Amino acid sequence: MPRTRGSSASGESKGTWLSRWWRSLAALMAGATLVLAFAPFAFWPAAIVAPIILLALIHRQSAGRAFRLGWWFGVGQFGLGVSWVYESFTLFGGIVAPAAVAVTALFVIGLAFYPAVACWLAARVARDGGRLVWSIAFLASWVLIEALRAWLFGGFPWLNLGISQVDGPLVGWLPLIGEYGVTALVLVLGLLAWWAVEMLRTHPREVGRWMPPMAVLLLLPLLSLPLKSLDWSRSSGEPVRVGLAQGNVTQMQKFDPEFFNRTIDIYRGLTDSMPPVDLVIWPETAIPRVIQELPGLRAELGEMAEAGDYRMLVGTFSRDAEGRYYNALIAVPESMGEYRKRHLVPFGEYFPLRGLIEKMSWLFEVPMSDLSPGRADQVPLRIGEVELGASICFEADFSRDIRASLPGADILVTVSNDSWFGDSFSPHQHLQMARARAIEFRRPMIRATNTGISAIIDERGGVVRALPTGERGVLVETVQPREGSTPLATYGAWPVFGLMGVLLLVLSGTGYLRRSRRSA
Repeated sequence: MPRTRGSSASGESKGTWLSRWWRSLAALMAGATLVLAFAPFAFWPAAIVAPIILLALIHRQSAGRAFRLGWWFGVGQFGLGVSWVYESFTLFGGIVAPAAVAVTALFVIGLAFYPAVACWLAARVARDGGRLVWSIAFLASWVLIEALRAWLFGGFPWLNLGISQVDGPLVGWLPLIGEYGVTALVLVLGLLAWWAVEMLRTHPREVGRWMPPMAVLLLLPLLSLPLKSLDWSRSSGEPVRVGLAQGNVTQMQKFDPEFFNRTIDIYRGLTDSMPPVDLVIWPETAIPRVIQELPGLRAELGEMAEAGDYRMLVGTFSRDAEGRYYNALIAVPESMGEYRKRHLVPFGEYFPLRGLIEKMSWLFEVPMSDLSPGRADQVPLRIGEVELGASICFEADFSRDIRASLPGADILVTVSNDSWFGDSFSPHQHLQMARARAIEFRRPMIRATNTGISAIIDERGGVVRALPTGERGVLVETVQPREGSTPLATYGAWPVFGLMGVLLLVLSGTGYLRRSRRSA
C-alpha cells in the first residue's frame, strides 16, 4: 500500500509539473502571437486574443504563478517583437556576437518583467474574486504597467496594445483617450470574448448568458467607426511644399570619416534633384559631425537654400557655449531656430551608469553616445507663419513628448536614423507609432529617415507617400497645416491613469472587506 500511495503521489507531482510547463509554453506562444498585431503584420485581432489567453491562464492562480506566466508571455512578446535590438548591437554597436546575444537576452528578460508584474498585481488584487473582479483587475493592472514601461528608465513604449489599432476599428478613440485608453478598450473586447466563450462552453443552451457579451463585442467596434470621421482640427494657413531626402547611408558608413564627403554629396545631389519646394528636410544626423566645427558646410547650406528659395531642416550634432553636445535639428537660415532633442535614448545617447560603462569600453562602442538633453522650453521652429512641432527619432514614440509642442504646432516633423536596425521589424513599428501620433493630435506628420521608412502622414494617420527601407531617393508632397486641439492634447492620458488607479483601489478595498467578513 505505501508503494501504491508513493506511486500515485509521484504521478500527481509529475502531472502538476507538466501542467505548469504547458501553461508556461502557452503563455510564451501567446506573447509571440501578440507581435502579429503590430507592423509589419498589422493583424490587429491578435492584440485582442493574446492578452486574454494570458488572463485565462492566470485566472484563479496564485500571485506567484501569475507572475511566472506573465514573465513567459513577456519573453514571447519582446523576444520576437524587439529582436531587432540584436542587429543594432552586433552590426552597428560593435558588440561581438556572443556578447550581443547575452545583452539582447538581458534586455528581453528585463522587459518581460512588466507583464509579469501586471499579472502579479492582478492576481493580488483579485485573489478569490469572481470573473468580473479578475477581468477588471487584469485590465487596470495591464494599462498602468504598460504606462510605467513608457516612463521607467527613460521609457520603452514598443508594442503597446493601443498602437495596434492604428489600422483597427478602435482607431477613432485615439484622439479622445490616447493609446493607453485604447489599450483599455482592446482589453475590454478581449474580456467580452472570454466571457462569451466561457458562458457558451458552460451554458450553451442559455442564450441569455452568452448573448449579451457577444452582442457588445460586436457592437463596440461598429459604434466606434463614426469617431474616425471627427475632424478635431481644421486647416490653417497656406500649404507647405516639403521635400524629404533619404540618403540610404548605412550606419557603418555614416560615422566613417573617409565616407563623410560622400555622404554630403549624396544629400546635396538629392536636394538638387527636387522640384521647387518650400522646405527641405535631411534626416537625423545626416551630417554626422558637430556643425560648429564645419563653418564652411553651414555657409554652403545657406547658399543652397538662398539659391533654391527654400528653407532647410538638417539633422546633425550641435554644441553650445558651455561645451555640451546635442542631437539637433538645425534650421537654414539660422533665424528659423534650432531644435535639440530632449528625450535621449539610455545607453545610446547618454550613459546612466557612466562610471561602470567606462570600465566596459572593450565591450561596445556607440558613436556620439554622451549627449545632453535639450531644454523643455525651446523656441519652436517656424517656416513663415507655420509652427513646426519637431521631434527626433525616439521622441515620436512617446505621446507625451509630441503633446508638449501642442496646440501651437501646425505640422509635426520628426527625423530619424533607423539604419541602426537594418531591414527588421523596427522601421515598420516606428512608422506605425508615428502614424498614431498624427491621429492622436490630428496633425500631419512629416517623417524623414536615413534609410527608410520616410513618409508623409496625413492628420488621420494615412500614409500619403513613403520611401521604403534600403532605397535612396526624394519624397516631395504638399502638406496642409492644421490647428485645433483634440481631447488628448488638452488633458493628456491622466484621466485614463486615474480611472485605472481608482479601479484597483476599489477592488482592493472590496476584496479586503470580503475576506474580513469570511474570517469573522
